Amino acid sequence: MAARKDKAKNMTVEEAFTEIDHKIKALEADDISLEDSFKEYREGMELLKYCHEAISEVEKKVQKIAEDGTLEDFD
Repeated sequence: MAARKDKAKNMTVEEAFTEIDHKIKALEADDISLEDSFKEYREGMELLKYCHEAISEVEKKVQKIAEDGTLEDFD
């Protein structure tokens, strides 16, 4: 499980959304097994969590810039 989380953190948010889209299509397939559907769902949820965290971090940085009116380098 840790390997999957590390893989997600090496992706851009755009790449993660593309991967999520592929997982949704796999889940919609008529021939997917129950075991595979659980695997795709779990991995998709991990990618969504990664995207949420990444977007939240950017929002915090933008809010910080807007509050004091100065521009700081992003980490």
